[in-house]
Amino acid sequence: MTLLGDQYASSDEETRISEAQLVVAAPDVSLQANPTNAALDYGPARPEQGPLNPYKSTQGSSLKRKNALTGNAQEVAISDATFSTHHRTFQSLGYTMDPSGSGAYVGDLTRALRVRDDPPTSPSKRMDSVYRRKRQKRGDASIVDGEGAYKGPWARFQEDEDTLGEAELSSEEEYLEEAIVPARSSAVTKLASDYQEDLTNTETTQFHGTSPLDYQNRTYMHVPQDLDIDLRAELGSTQNYHPKKLIHTWKSHTKAINALRFFPNFGHLLLSASADTKVKLWDVYHSRSLLRTYSGHTKSVTDTTFSPSGTHFLTGSYDRHMKLWDTETGACISRFQTSTKAVPHVLRFYPSTDTHEFLVGTSDKKIVQFDTRSGEMTQEYDHHLQAVNTITFCDENRRFITTSDDRSLRAWEYNIPVPIKYIAEPHLFSLVRAAPHPNGKSVAFQSADNQIVVYASTDRFRQNRKKSFRGHNTAGYAIDVSISPDGQFLMSGDSSGFVCFWDFKSCKMWHKIQAHEGATVCAQWHPKESSKVATAGLDGAIKYWD
Repeated sequence: MTLLGDQYASSDEETRISEAQLVVAAPDVSLQANPTNAALDYGPARPEQGPLNPYKSTQGSSLKRKNALTGNAQEVAISDATFSTHHRTFQSLGYTMDPSGSGAYVGDLTRALRVRDDPPTSPSKRMDSVYRRKRQKRGDASIVDGEGAYKGPWARFQEDEDTLGEAELSSEEEYLEEAIVPARSSAVTKLASDYQEDLTNTETTQFHGTSPLDYQNRTYMHVPQDLDIDLRAELGSTQNYHPKKLIHTWKSHTKAINALRFFPNFGHLLLSASADTKVKLWDVYHSRSLLRTYSGHTKSVTDTTFSPSGTHFLTGSYDRHMKLWDTETGACISRFQTSTKAVPHVLRFYPSTDTHEFLVGTSDKKIVQFDTRSGEMTQEYDHHLQAVNTITFCDENRRFITTSDDRSLRAWEYNIPVPIKYIAEPHLFSLVRAAPHPNGKSVAFQSADNQIVVYASTDRFRQNRKKSFRGHNTAGYAIDVSISPDGQFLMSGDSSGFVCFWDFKSCKMWHKIQAHEGATVCAQWHPKESSKVATAGLDGAIKYWD
């Protein structure tokens, strides 16, 4: 009340003010300093404010360095068995013994103390005591029959006696089955018993361009000649280089792409097969647009391959069907299916311009040979133990090499269903993709242990142990491998979205490009361009690099 003035203060307040003690806000503190010192040997005392820093060391003012995500974890020597026991106890009960050996508990201390004072009996022991009380006495071994006879381990339980007391039948009685009352159910409707509509024989196609013919009445099958490169030149006549930049992206598929194929010998068209059941044809030059969509499968398309002339191509799907298409018109010419209705994993035409046969590797361990004219199976190669992954022709197309999930490699004479070479090493992993070298002397295989191995494709089919391409990650995926037309570079995708390039002679990695967000599963080298490649991945996009 003194702040209001003396004239407003009452007599009682004046009395209380006078009786109160005076408080000095800034007392005079006499500091005894040594006048001969050049510096102060004392300082203002400041109390510690706030909680203690748990990471502050007791020796000095430095902070403890964190060795765990949430702070500093003290190291304690403890065996794996003891740690597992304490960890499981804490996970199940909420408490456990302190591993430092002090005898204390950590976690739910209330529950820990309660269990320590009154340890519960395990359920198994409680059930055993209940069963023992209900079980009959073993009896006396000296009594054979009658009351108190020896029963031993054959003594029954009280529940068995109650159940079988009067219900047990003698040997002369016959068990009569009671009549079973039939359940009344409504009649099955036609809609419930009708089969799903079979769409495997329904094929459609759609042309996306403005006109299927140009001003000279030529279709997109015509090889363009108004380019700065001669697409009719001999394969391997151009020196290749590894690409460095992205020049175009095609987007139309809605799911992952499983296969990419350039038009044979020329590369002016690009075929893509996707998990969205569609197969699409793209223009590589000029407008670089989508030309045609082929629809006819009901499930994901596993593989596709052009005929040697490019006028037709094959597709295989998880709907267990294979179909032959006309590249120009989009019509489905014929359908194929194995006798066991297996899933086709890999398709390959016999590489000859006058042939009408192709091979298919299936999920039931077989390689089946079909004739496209008759639609019948002409040969069956049945020696693998698991699904077939690759088929590669070699030795001037007289032989072919197959690999399987059984971690083996087999070489065959064409049209002879007996392997001429069998390779199954203990260290060999599944070989999921293959690419022949342009010189025809070796084949590169994508191995499931994150490396690319090379096998000779001549008479001996031996592995070239000096050539092993590493530095990428492919485990868990079937990722393409491709070799440049001049045989100088080897290319492969990666599970992290990269595209990797190696020098085939020195096995040194030259370049690495981040191509896709997901895994890059398809990678194909252009047959005539010097440094252009096409890649595709799980994101459904096709990218063209130079």
